Amino acid sequence: MGRDRKPPVIQRQSSRRKAATGWSCSGAILLRISPTDFGDGPRRRITGSHTLNTPATTTTATKATPTLADRIDQNVFNAIYSRALVYNTCWEDPAVDRMALNLTPDDTLLVITSAGCNVLDYALTGPRRIHAVDANPRQNALLELKIAGIRRLNHADFFAVFGHGYHPEFREIYRDALREELSPSALAFWDRRAAWFGNPNGSFYFHGLSGIVARLFQTYLKARPRLAASVRELFETSTLDDQRHVYDTRVQPLIWTPSVNWTLSRQLTMSMLGVPHPQRKEVQAQHAHGVAGFVRESIEYVFRQLPLSTNYFWSVYVRGRYSEQCCPEYLKRENFAALKAGLVDRIELHTSTVTDFLRGGEEPISRFVLLDHMDWMSSYYPEALEEEWLAILSRATANARMIFRSAHAAPTYLDRIELGATRTPLRDHLEFHPELARELSLLDRVHTYAGFHIADVRA
Repeated sequence: MGRDRKPPVIQRQSSRRKAATGWSCSGAILLRISPTDFGDGPRRRITGSHTLNTPATTTTATKATPTLADRIDQNVFNAIYSRALVYNTCWEDPAVDRMALNLTPDDTLLVITSAGCNVLDYALTGPRRIHAVDANPRQNALLELKIAGIRRLNHADFFAVFGHGYHPEFREIYRDALREELSPSALAFWDRRAAWFGNPNGSFYFHGLSGIVARLFQTYLKARPRLAASVRELFETSTLDDQRHVYDTRVQPLIWTPSVNWTLSRQLTMSMLGVPHPQRKEVQAQHAHGVAGFVRESIEYVFRQLPLSTNYFWSVYVRGRYSEQCCPEYLKRENFAALKAGLVDRIELHTSTVTDFLRGGEEPISRFVLLDHMDWMSSYYPEALEEEWLAILSRATANARMIFRSAHAAPTYLDRIELGATRTPLRDHLEFHPELARELSLLDRVHTYAGFHIADVRA
């Protein structure tokens, strides 16, 4: 099978082990997770070390008082995520990120892991080191499996596993080549889920929480064959004009039914997609037609303004697989070879909160990819968000740049946060680049965030 032996994946954990529960940092996820396990395998506790209301971090922001509906939504959200892999693929466009970050060989990055696709994408630029940090151990387990595949498989096998989401010999590949590369926690997770890659009638991309939503959409399309044919035709167009025509005449009249709008407006649907209720409420407050209206506007921009021929984000959930022409960069043959040749060894994994990771080391960080987790923190744990920003600034180099996304085009927490004993406004520490962010957001092939933010640490 062309497998070769390379050094094992090293999973580094936060050395700060305290009795609090942790915050998960994957994409939109930032929930209180219980000290849970990976099934029947060895248990490990995921801890946080947020000490709230200390003199240096007491906030002037008022903590939101959740309503009964909010508490119910949050309990559902926590229950869903207590043992789940949330993201089976990243839902942020790394091509846009690369333009915003302007990465160089001298950079050291902190990246929230999510599904690991973008960590591998940034590694292709050859930075000094990438710290992949996530408090959800399942997300790090997925990146570990990808790294193991890069080190031990040939490209054909690797693409079958992570491109098609199916390999007929995956159980044998996993047993003979991948298991010995994994940490005990990742082993405990994947030993129970090898079947995710071995179903000839399915795909890995129909597993995990986001994959369940994709599978439900596939079921919906089977019940509506005219719409299914129209969607297939849309993703087979070769020009933007053809794409617009198919969407306007074949897809748009069929897809936006009252039942679809109702489903998109439910918190359960949003939770399955990794959107906690504070983010949903932000979207509702900004858009006249609520969440369904925002989703429709986002999808119509993507399908009418951006070519689908390279839009692997949306196509994988329609097709259940990537093609060699439409896939993340790490799956392409030449990039796979570059990662195997050594670039993948620059990635270090940390199952930890962002704050704990930053407090546990001294290495300066020049680039931060923070996804959108601060939306949730700002709603219910503003003190912890202030602690995180203090930790970020304490490790940031003089020229550090950070990018993050938000459900709000202008998140109010950026104006509320005050840091340290002097209560210095966060904005005094950062220089934002709103024009660059707006320009790049127009190129974003996902286009599901209202806000994209680029900021440098002020000298």
